[in-house]
Amino acid sequence: MRKWLPLLVVLLFLVWAYPAPAAGPFTIRLPSTRTGLDPQAVTVVGSPQHYTVQKGEDLLEVARRFGLGYTEIGSMYRGWDPFLPPPGAQMTIPTIWIVPDGSRHRQLVVNTGEMRLYYFTHNATQVTTFPIGMGVLDFKTPSGEFRVVEKKTNPAWHIPKSLQAKYGMAVMPPGPDNPLGEYKLTLSWGDYGIHGTHMPWGVGRLVSHGCTRMYPEHVKKLFPMVPVGTKVEYIYEPAKVGFRQGRIFLSVHEDVYFKIRSMLLHVLGLIENRGLTDQVDMRKVLQVIEEQNGMPMDVTKTGGLAGWGGD
Repeated sequence: MRKWLPLLVVLLFLVWAYPAPAAGPFTIRLPSTRTGLDPQAVTVVGSPQHYTVQKGEDLLEVARRFGLGYTEIGSMYRGWDPFLPPPGAQMTIPTIWIVPDGSRHRQLVVNTGEMRLYYFTHNATQVTTFPIGMGVLDFKTPSGEFRVVEKKTNPAWHIPKSLQAKYGMAVMPPGPDNPLGEYKLTLSWGDYGIHGTHMPWGVGRLVSHGCTRMYPEHVKKLFPMVPVGTKVEYIYEPAKVGFRQGRIFLSVHEDVYFKIRSMLLHVLGLIENRGLTDQVDMRKVLQVIEEQNGMPMDVTKTGGLAGWGGD
């Protein structure tokens, strides 16, 4: 047995060191009606996981290990130092999501309100989701409808004029310093697109000049899946209502672009517009709004808190 221990240690290291794959594909079933509770609807995907903080690791590493952006973890543990989390502490990993509702085409949807991308397949009966980094406040990633017009491997970066003096060039060739990484889906929106990054710790943060950044291992998986011509919708939904096993779920993220005047009124409006006001427990709704940690929670009025259910 002892002679196998070194190999076992190496294998365990590789398993934990290699970043987690994307979440999904998950099978979903969209509601049959815009109002009321459809007991057959499935728009909540995934399930939370549990993890023990290891000595010497930080929350950015934990996030990437589970295929999350930093903010998805950081919002759950705001009181922790992200670079010095307490070793041995137990964590709930929020690998559970509500599929965004504000999409017309349901092909490739980027929800900047939660810093996450959703790719729908099989006539919107399956979805795969990835975390993203996006535009800083001075260069917000806009909402709108676009198309994938080109796919590039090892793309050159055409540097904005405002940054050319900083980098000393107008075009940066492919390489380890190129912020576009190895893959880029160019959109019908100037030279903007969805691409990798040479700084993966920026995923789940406001870091770019408007483009959408992904972990290198995630964009490598998405790139061959998405054909040229795919419709891409950028929406802003920091609050979402979803369904699973006949239950109503609510998630609320921070309003990072300061577009929502009152999150309380916004969420209550979402619930009212779906005809669900009489079916939710307002105490639970208010708790989710107050916490704004992005974690989907069961807010159904009857039967108590049911937890998260199965996939």
